Amino acid sequence: MRMKKLKKEISKELIDNIEDFDIFLDTLKQLIRIPSVTGYEHSFFLSLKRELDELGIKTEYYDGLLVAQGKNPNDGMLSAHIDRHGLVCTGPNEFQFAAFLAKNRSDLKGNSVSEHIYLQINSRFLNQDVQAYEPWSGSYLGIGKITKVYIQEKINNLFFEVDGLKHLLPGTPVAFVDKLNINDDLIYAQLDNVISAAIIIYLYKKGYEGTAFFTAQEEAGKSWRYVYEWFTKNNINTNELLVLDTSPYANRQEADLQDIVLRNRDANAKFKSPLLKSLKNFCHKYNIDYSCKDLFIQEKNKLLKEENKDLLTLGSTELGRIVKESKGLIQGTTLQIPTTGYHTVEETANQKSVKSMLFILKNMYIKDKIQ
Repeated sequence: MRMKKLKKEISKELIDNIEDFDIFLDTLKQLIRIPSVTGYEHSFFLSLKRELDELGIKTEYYDGLLVAQGKNPNDGMLSAHIDRHGLVCTGPNEFQFAAFLAKNRSDLKGNSVSEHIYLQINSRFLNQDVQAYEPWSGSYLGIGKITKVYIQEKINNLFFEVDGLKHLLPGTPVAFVDKLNINDDLIYAQLDNVISAAIIIYLYKKGYEGTAFFTAQEEAGKSWRYVYEWFTKNNINTNELLVLDTSPYANRQEADLQDIVLRNRDANAKFKSPLLKSLKNFCHKYNIDYSCKDLFIQEKNKLLKEENKDLLTLGSTELGRIVKESKGLIQGTTLQIPTTGYHTVEETANQKSVKSMLFILKNMYIKDKIQ
């Protein structure tokens, strides 16, 4: 028992003292300030490309996808979506939730986490400051404040009344004004999923030499198409695609039960990858608390069923769609940070979870880093 406690204390010290964590936070702060509304990610892609180009990383920018490759592209395949929720001007002083515009809903089937949550969180957007930007250059076009949010049932989307942006033309994206806040052990911002982009940039800075995919329109259910198409046209298959993301929980008590979140499957497919076993073994070795989101949902649904309440969905993920459409030729698993306040600028993560994720990725993908 004493040995186990000592081992846990050593592991905690290794994770707490993760090298250059302040550098990671600086990268995250910088990226959060760059808007990236679903469907209007171009300026964010260019910012990522510049960061990677300056590091000497090869980049290729496709429609909806930025591919980064280090000196040894086969030394890992990481993926992260880079779009965030926001609004789009759709008419004279009319604003809708970007991810659920009629033209963006073709890949949404009702089983994504976003579709189940967005109707429940509309009140959180009241009095939120927003900024309009030119979709290609990212140039600032004005600031406003959300004064009213309501569900337009005939169109099945959230509509917003915004003070200060009457001058905008249809097709103009409007992002939530956001910045990283740190309070004790917690960090706050619209973390989904800019935090994973910052993690990948950090890994390249620390010596990662593999491949990374940055995808658009995940919140509209489309990001999987871009990755799948890249693998298909390059005649490449893999069973080691690791998708980085956040994972929503109802409160901090639920979220803090684990440091990181894994998955055995989603609503589309089972994840059959040696990475999953490797991640679990690594967590056991270094006393990192983890849970599998699919098992958590199954257990929670048992209680909800007893209470005659609506059951939770397993969720439709980027990886699940890729596995399904490739008929298992492209496989992998997910690694996620547990958060609360999903899809708002007050999405919250524990710094311990972020450090645990960095510790895992550095030691699995960067040579000679375990210590």
